[in-house]
Amino acid sequence: MLGKLSGWDDTIVALATPPGIGAIGVIRLSGANAIGVANVLFPKKDLQQQSSHTVHVGVLKENDTAIDEVVVTLYKAPRSYTGEDVVEISGHGSPFVLEQIVNACINKGARLAKPGEFTQRAFLKGKLDLTQAEAVADLIASNTHASRNAALKNIKGGFSSALKALRDQLLSFSALIELELDFSQEDVEFADRTQLYALIKEADAVTQQLLQSFQLGNVIKNGVSVAIIGKPNAGKSTLLNTLLNENRAIVSEIAGTTRDTIEEILNIDGILFRLIDTAGIREHTADIIESIGVEKSIEKMKAADVVLYLFDVNTTTTTELQEAIANFKQLHIHYLLIANKIDTAGETTARQRFAGFENCLFIAAKTNLHTELIKERLVDTVLQGTVTHEATVVTNARHFHALKEVALSLTDIKTAMDNKIPGDLLALDIRRCLHYIGEITGEITNEDQLDYIFSKFCIGK
Repeated sequence: MLGKLSGWDDTIVALATPPGIGAIGVIRLSGANAIGVANVLFPKKDLQQQSSHTVHVGVLKENDTAIDEVVVTLYKAPRSYTGEDVVEISGHGSPFVLEQIVNACINKGARLAKPGEFTQRAFLKGKLDLTQAEAVADLIASNTHASRNAALKNIKGGFSSALKALRDQLLSFSALIELELDFSQEDVEFADRTQLYALIKEADAVTQQLLQSFQLGNVIKNGVSVAIIGKPNAGKSTLLNTLLNENRAIVSEIAGTTRDTIEEILNIDGILFRLIDTAGIREHTADIIESIGVEKSIEKMKAADVVLYLFDVNTTTTTELQEAIANFKQLHIHYLLIANKIDTAGETTARQRFAGFENCLFIAAKTNLHTELIKERLVDTVLQGTVTHEATVVTNARHFHALKEVALSLTDIKTAMDNKIPGDLLALDIRRCLHYIGEITGEITNEDQLDYIFSKFCIGK
């Protein structure tokens, strides 16, 4: 499966904590000679003779020159993160001192680790499957409760377990069908087609649920871009400030005050929304700078996941609103209508005037009236009630594309059985399905694929 990758036996070293000044820094060694390298630099005691999962305090030296007073922690194979001998050296957080420790380890035979190489070794040693390894990178990059929880669930095998039972059953059926080929002259069936139909139905349901979860997973991982669009003086900058609860954008009664887009992050229920305050859109302006801002607003609108179309209930006509909606639908843009300044027009009057419009919220951004409804509706728009946070959520595009191939393979298997296709061809369809499941979990992979996946990790993990 992995060829020469499984033969890695050299020792690697890297700084495992972020660069910069801190109280401590941790340097990690992994490999067949990890303890041997540390032992040469740690004269206080023979680390080779110490038990696994023990901690030792002493001075680290190179050629009798003291480098730092450190804490050395030992993890002996296979009871370690990588499955190899691992040593972690905790030193004082001076970038100079930590660099000296890393260089000393290299001088004694270690080499500098590549990005993600520790986790790659954990995968190669069978400590993690590929989905769990990728979830490690997602956990490191997580910045909300939702992204953290999704990564933790996958590290614990949530995604893998959803595929493992399916793979094992398909392997069993594949073996029975191939056994039938050995007895093709006797016209016997070892694989119960009724059970296989039931398995395919169950597998398709699991696969479709995972595919549907990717929309939520992508949102959890990457956030949602929300463009606040509207005419000048509709109150876009005021709304941005209100949602953020701070004065981020300049507010003025002068039309065209916002010349460029302003972007800020808002965390709502564990989902990151990138709010984009745009220049007011009007068809004719003599101001060149403002006209450039308008063009950028239109670009942001087209690229956004959701558009908040803000309009002044005092000055906007229903015809103008209908034209805006028609434009959104033509461009396939998800939108919410935000009727602003109901404090001056009167809430009842505003609601009666625009009662015929769906997806319309009535607010007063200046006085923070009903603005919490926008946050609730944004979350509802993104989640769409299809997948819960407790379910297994696919956050990785590689997994999503492989799952699409799994779904196609399952359809081909069912079609083959419906048409009573010979066993050898049915076995090919099952093998194809198993191949794409294996690509997700790492049973099927290659060196180039692994190098690409782990190159996106930070060095030291």
